Amino acid sequence: MTYQVLARKWRPHNFTEVVGQEHVVKSLTNALQHNRLHHAYLFTGTRGVGKTTLARILAKAINCENLQGFNPCGLCAVCKDLDEGRFLDLIEVDAASRTKVEDTRDLLDNAQYAPNQGRYKVYLIDEVHMLSGHSFNALLKTLEEPPPHVKFLLATTDPHKIPVTVLSRCLQFNLKRLQPSQIFSQMSFILEQEHVSFEAPALKILARAADGSMRDGLSLLDQAIVFGNGGVTAQDINAMLGTLAQQSVEDMLMALADRDATVILDKIDETANTQTDFSDVLQQILQVLHRIALIQHLPALADPEFDSEMLAHLAARFTPEDIQLYYQIALVGQRDLDLAPDPRSGFEMVMLRMLTFRPVTLEAVQTKPAPPRPQSRPALAPVAAAGVGYPPVDAAEKSHQSAGVENNWMDMIAAMRLESITKQLANNCELESIDDTSCTLLLDAAHQSLLTPTRADKLQKALQALRGTALKLHITTEKAVADTPAVQLAKQREDRQQAAVDAIHADTNIQTLTERFDARIIPGTIEPV
Repeated sequence: MTYQVLARKWRPHNFTEVVGQEHVVKSLTNALQHNRLHHAYLFTGTRGVGKTTLARILAKAINCENLQGFNPCGLCAVCKDLDEGRFLDLIEVDAASRTKVEDTRDLLDNAQYAPNQGRYKVYLIDEVHMLSGHSFNALLKTLEEPPPHVKFLLATTDPHKIPVTVLSRCLQFNLKRLQPSQIFSQMSFILEQEHVSFEAPALKILARAADGSMRDGLSLLDQAIVFGNGGVTAQDINAMLGTLAQQSVEDMLMALADRDATVILDKIDETANTQTDFSDVLQQILQVLHRIALIQHLPALADPEFDSEMLAHLAARFTPEDIQLYYQIALVGQRDLDLAPDPRSGFEMVMLRMLTFRPVTLEAVQTKPAPPRPQSRPALAPVAAAGVGYPPVDAAEKSHQSAGVENNWMDMIAAMRLESITKQLANNCELESIDDTSCTLLLDAAHQSLLTPTRADKLQKALQALRGTALKLHITTEKAVADTPAVQLAKQREDRQQAAVDAIHADTNIQTLTERFDARIIPGTIEPV
């Protein structure tokens, strides 16, 4: 017997078998149920998502002699003829090979005649965007006012190339790219029916490699079965696709967590012996970093495509700040990989950049000797910035931290490194009193909307970190008596702006240009440096 590839053998024959296009299936079955069929349908989407398949199922459904729940029965003469390619009233046209206007006219000349077998004569035009401008013009009139026994089903991967006059006369359905989980489920079902042994991790790799296309996924599955001599294993899939095993990506990230450049370079050397596409390696690292970021914010989130234990382990080794930084470095590195002298050196620089610019944690700060501090404005330990809690501070350190900023609220705000909105709240407050047990702030009544329980809690924690004690924060609202830090900052900005304007007007070059060439300074263009 002649072997039939999986993509053809398992092509859906009714709406129930279609995978991942529920929004289109629901619309079409409702139209069949209420007998509200449009005369022209346009199916759009990337390759291999079911455009032509859905068009054929719809052609079968509108001509089926015995619809079963608005699904074609598959048993009547119409369904059998259509499945076997012998249905005379389905005229399939590949627009890529029949672009001339003469071809379109010949095609439409027969539209006026009644169908031979079914209720409707169906014109299925694939890759319709390939038609010439004259062909679209020839199609336009018939498409707008077709005979009652004619239906047009158009399919394209590029709807932007279709004239708007044609688009406006069609009912358009945009088919979605399939999710890897949907492709994985369909592959599992097919292999079970075909009695082919497989490993789930292998199918997950194939599902991601399919890039949203079921047809591409099944073609890869055919190739994998042949490559694995009748079985589908992760090792064979990695060898066939030239992809990096997930374990190697995990090892690189673990070495990154340990800040071990030697191990990272060794792993890159191992990778170079089996994998030459370092762009694909970066892509896998980006996928893992993305999943780690999700788990750090939603620990209960599960992903069947990845090893949950591996993700949980890596999520515990990195801070959220680490993951965000590494993701951005990898994303930019992938874009610039082609600019590197060679892909391997570019990939090595991306990994070394992650090591170099890793955020400094509290532990790293504590292990380094403290640099000499200026006497005029003592620096504070970056506890709040590290975001890893507030450890106890001894009396000497507490005294050193609070010296010089205890009575200067503006300096205390700068030292706490608050977030933007919380910082605005602090800037619009006046410090009334502070000690080791409590802090009282007066909030300007004009900015009462800034005060929320969440922001007050963040400000209290920052103050506790600054003072090294579990003080309580009290904020009362009343009209400010003294200038708040926000008012002081505004005055400073005004002073700098005025100083810049005065400096420009006093500049001899500016004065010369003004006197000799009648030059003028455009208002609002002077900014302080």
